This record gives sequence, C-alpha cells and structure tokens, in this order.
Amino acid sequence: MGRPPEKINTTLHSIGNTPLLQLRRVVPAGCASVYLKLEYFNPTGSYKDRMALAMIEEAERRGTLRSGMTVVEYTGGSTGSSLAFVCAVKGYRFHVVSSDAFASEKLRTMRAFGAELEVIHSPSGKITAELIQQMIARASEIAEDPNTYFTDQFNNSDSLPGYRLIGEELLQQLPGRVAAYCGGVGVGGMLMGVSAALKEKDQSTRVVALEPASSPVLTKGVSGPHHVEGVGVGFVPSLLDSARYDEARAIEEGEARAMSRRLAREEGVFAGTSTGLNVVGALQLARELGPGHAVVTVACDSGMKYLAGDLYTNGDSARRQ
Repeated sequence: MGRPPEKINTTLHSIGNTPLLQLRRVVPAGCASVYLKLEYFNPTGSYKDRMALAMIEEAERRGTLRSGMTVVEYTGGSTGSSLAFVCAVKGYRFHVVSSDAFASEKLRTMRAFGAELEVIHSPSGKITAELIQQMIARASEIAEDPNTYFTDQFNNSDSLPGYRLIGEELLQQLPGRVAAYCGGVGVGGMLMGVSAALKEKDQSTRVVALEPASSPVLTKGVSGPHHVEGVGVGFVPSLLDSARYDEARAIEEGEARAMSRRLAREEGVFAGTSTGLNVVGALQLARELGPGHAVVTVACDSGMKYLAGDLYTNGDSARRQ
C-alpha cells in the first residue's frame, strides 16, 4: 500500500505510487493547470485497490478478520474487484453482492479472482438508491454468519488511510500548492482521505465534492437514477463529512460521457464516466481560478471496464448524452 516499487514482493505491493499527468488538449486557454492522477495504474485498474487493502489490513491488525473467515461486501463493481483481488492474494474467501446495473466486466473480474457473486436485478438497468439499499440488505444478511467479516464500505473508516495516500503522493508529485481538488462522491472515503492530506498541508486548498446532476443529493437533496458507476449512491454516505470539503457541484452525465471520450482521443487517457465527471468539474474550477493555479483530480478506473457498454461504442449510442 504505497510501497516503493523496488520492494515489491506480492501484487499487493504494487498498489499506489500512480503517475500524475498534466492535461493539455482538453484544457482551454486562460485556465489554471489541470492535473489528473492516473489511478487505473493500480493492479485491478481502480483506486479502490487502495481502499480494499486498507480495510482488510486494518481488520487483520485488530484481529476481527482471521484466517478461515469469509469477507462480505455489497458493491457496484470496482470495490468488489479490488476486494476479490486482495482476498485472493491473502487467501480469504469473498462473498459479494452486486447488480446487473453495473458493468459486466466488473462482475466477471470478481469471479475471475474467485469471488462468490450474487447479482441483484435492476428492472430499469439504472443505479438507484433503492437498488443500493437492496444490495446492502442482502450483504448484511449474509454477514450474520459469525465466520464472516463484513467490510461494509459505506460505514468503514478503515478505508481512509488508504485514500489518504493519494493526497500524500500528490503533494510529492506536484510542485507548488494545490489550489483545488475535486472528486466524485460514492462512498465518500476517497474525497475525505485526500482532503485530510491536502488540508493538513494547506488549509486554503479548495476541496469540491462532485455528483451526477441526475442524482443531486448533495446539491439539492434529491436522488435519481443514473449511469455513472462508482458515484451518486442516492443518499449522503456516512463517511462524508461536510466540514472537510468546501462545496458540492452537480455535473451533467452527458458532459461526463463526452469528456471521457475526449480524454481517450485527445489525451490518451482511457477511463470511465466517473473520470469524465471529475475532469468536467476540474475544468470548471480551472476556468474560475485562471492561470497560475493548479487543479487536481483523479482518473478513477480504466476504460477497459466499460467496453461492453455504449460509452466507447461507435455510432449513435456513443453520441448519447
């Protein structure tokens, strides 16, 4: 977890120390510099590897997770892939609850790492607050078995040290101060962990929470269905502390999808819709701050996880906003 490459002993040691890229072609003239941390360089192609390792290792240290136990979680996909990976390396069984509303590539990845997967059907094919609650309820039921350890990502602060490493790495990689940092909110741990590191260094760093405009829980107090995986869970997650970010903004899903495609074609960044959402938010901040400032966000995961959907499909569906 954040260890130097020369000390790699298992694939777990390759988590962290991801590259930082300055975006150029998608950033208009007269804006602040925009930097993107490429979290898809983590082993399963997502920053959730950091969270998964932190949750498992903190539980091991406390003795609440022991050899022979089964790890249980509800997840839209990337957390499940990451936990399945970590459990495979460490030798734990993993029972996961997900849904067909999420990318099939993510579900297949969990199975590839040996997870026992339960899939809850989404009648609309969209991510809704009701769907997330169904997944949580089923995982909670499974976790009643005393030989399980429930990672319970929405309520597990063990993830924060793993995400804090993103902020610590940013401070090492970026010369000068970080004027603003933004990121989409799902569980909320990533924004909170990075905020802790950045604001400890400089309280004036502006931290902005992002969400899909179709489910504006933080900005308007209402939820709705959407297709931006990993964010916008339909309620305010317990890990999200409003005192640790400065504002919330809602980003249109169509803009996020279009930006994802632009990033691939113009910057060589192959990522999902949540990354497009992050970059749209970062560009808003860059326009407001102007030259001489630095805005940072993250590329959450790899575009390889979305090839079965229509995000990168040629034709009319690829142009759907």
